[in-house]
Amino acid sequence: MKLTLKYITAMLIGAMTLSSCSKHPDSPGYEYMPDMYRSQAIEAYVDYGMVGDEERDETSNRLKNTQSARTPADGSIPFNSNRAQAEMMMPFNYGKADLDSASANFKIPSSFLEDIDGNVKEGKRLYEIMCMHCHGKTGQGDGGVVVVGEYNPPSPYNGAYKERSLGGIFHVITYGKGAMGPHASQLNKLERWKVAMYVRTLQHGDFNLGGLTGKVEADSTVLPSEGAAADAG
Repeated sequence: MKLTLKYITAMLIGAMTLSSCSKHPDSPGYEYMPDMYRSQAIEAYVDYGMVGDEERDETSNRLKNTQSARTPADGSIPFNSNRAQAEMMMPFNYGKADLDSASANFKIPSSFLEDIDGNVKEGKRLYEIMCMHCHGKTGQGDGGVVVVGEYNPPSPYNGAYKERSLGGIFHVITYGKGAMGPHASQLNKLERWKVAMYVRTLQHGDFNLGGLTGKVEADSTVLPSEGAAADAG
């Protein structure tokens, strides 16, 4: 009797062990208390559609069809306790076709001119990451992508683009131009201004503060004359 009971117990344990196994490589096997493994709450940045377990209960199916990290609503800006920096993140009031208007009317916020050297230095760092591969180290349009790929080079900054204003540079970084794609998703507004400041040094040899004309501040009152501008982030 005792021997039979031992065999039965061993067989039951073996059966439970085998039944808890799964062929799916992402499955943890049988979960005795799944609520301790699967949170009932939606967690940020989890793609529940990629959960690889084989459970088919109501909670599991609901989570698999739930999007946790949602696209922000149009016009949303990141929180910033600094009011001035938060205002810079407000939606860009110039559309893709409004390069000339932005070049003439969109001015750099005066706060950037309080530390020109520091902002130009940071702009240089960002430029070397995001721009140099096409525009080249000195802005001559001789970056590695252009040279090796034998693409048409962009115009040199100290040539055809020498007189492009900071607002115009900001607009081109935001929306792109020609073969250059938009960089609004890679560089926030603060970073775009800093890159524009560094590009200005490539245009003129230095920042050329004396060459800035017009009211030096972010101008949100002069809007494009035609069409509604799309928010560029």
